[in-house]
Amino acid sequence: NANLLEAWDMADSIANSISVPDFPDRSYNIIDFGAIPDGEAMSTKAIQRAIDACNHNNGGIVIIPNGVFLTGAIHLKSNVNLHLSEDATLLFSVNPKDYLPLVLTRWEGIDCFNYSPLIYAYEEQNIAITGKGKLDGQADSSNWWPWKGIGDYGWKENMPSQLISEGRPRLGHFEQTETPILEREMGEGHYLRPQFINFYRCSNILLEDFTIEQSPFWIIHPLMSDNITMRGLHINSHGPNNDGCDPESVNMMLIENCFFNTGDDCIAVKSGRNYDGRKWNLSSKNIVIRNCEMEDGHGGVVIGSEISGGVNYIFTENCTMNSPGLDRAIRIKTNSFRGGVISNLYFRNIEIGEVGEAIVKINCLYEIDDDSTGNFLPLIKDIYISDIESIASNYAVYLEGIEDENCIRNINIINSSFRGVKKGNYIKNTSEINLKNISINGIHTEIIK
Repeated sequence: NANLLEAWDMADSIANSISVPDFPDRSYNIIDFGAIPDGEAMSTKAIQRAIDACNHNNGGIVIIPNGVFLTGAIHLKSNVNLHLSEDATLLFSVNPKDYLPLVLTRWEGIDCFNYSPLIYAYEEQNIAITGKGKLDGQADSSNWWPWKGIGDYGWKENMPSQLISEGRPRLGHFEQTETPILEREMGEGHYLRPQFINFYRCSNILLEDFTIEQSPFWIIHPLMSDNITMRGLHINSHGPNNDGCDPESVNMMLIENCFFNTGDDCIAVKSGRNYDGRKWNLSSKNIVIRNCEMEDGHGGVVIGSEISGGVNYIFTENCTMNSPGLDRAIRIKTNSFRGGVISNLYFRNIEIGEVGEAIVKINCLYEIDDDSTGNFLPLIKDIYISDIESIASNYAVYLEGIEDENCIRNINIINSSFRGVKKGNYIKNTSEINLKNISINGIHTEIIK
């Protein structure tokens, strides 16, 4: 209808108004600053010297030439394009001490000081990582990943982890008791893994063309940032919590022509957890996702679960999702401790092969294992999904609200074909559900309630 066409015009307007940063034609080769391309000598200081010099001289391009460069944490600065030559690899140390001192960040939606992300920027403008080279975090079951505390990722009895060390529970306690951020020091002894790329309160960001793999934790995490372009990336990492991209409380972001093969959600849009999300009250909004390919992951395009600041105007189109290792295609996950309003989500022209559970899943009882309910009911409304084709799944549509609460409403799925569906639909505690011109296993299905 006309309103839907207007919404998609808005998506085009958002994408067209996101500007890509421009950099002076000055280059700084990290070898000239002492970096050694043997994959063994630590080049952290040399790389940082090149970035600082580039920034000090009003910007330009920091060249990572062909070769393998071992490094610890890199802190990007304004007006710097970190450019990876085609046969260049930044190989990141797996020694946690190489990610000290602690920096201000967020961990699963909670504000804290933690290990520096592998690449980090705070309150910088006009920054980029470009080029066809590789970022290799080297994370696997012999380092970082066992900190999750699960045997599948290398953890064994008597090894430390984020749970045994009380790291994750302590962080949760900080959030629940509204502890001032300056007192929330994590880092050593707490076993909270660092993100790969975290740009916090930055603007005018470009991430383009590179391959990124083997991340300790979340892979690309723009936080409270705006005017972001992410295109042509190849993201491949199967560790715990290895989300491909987590836009958190961001405004104006374009994600296009990217490949995701991940150990957790491919893309997960977020806006803070519980008190911390409500305190900042910064929604994620005006995000366009298009022409992307998703293979393994817990979900293809996901909203949540750290979503207390709300989410609105997210547009996803012309994507393909297919893998027996992909659990869901489109997913919204939240609960009554998160709260927040999730509205105006638009999906169209998505080709889905095989997924493990549901093509579309909206769950207001995420991570609720008992009858407990919080005081912050979420609201999910005005969702528009059209022109979806899928080949194999347990469910086509799985919607689960909260009993006696009208938290899922005005969900519209039209002009779509779901094949190979084993269990049909599951729809509970919802209202205004409109399925029009839908076929499930070749049988015309309509639900209007």
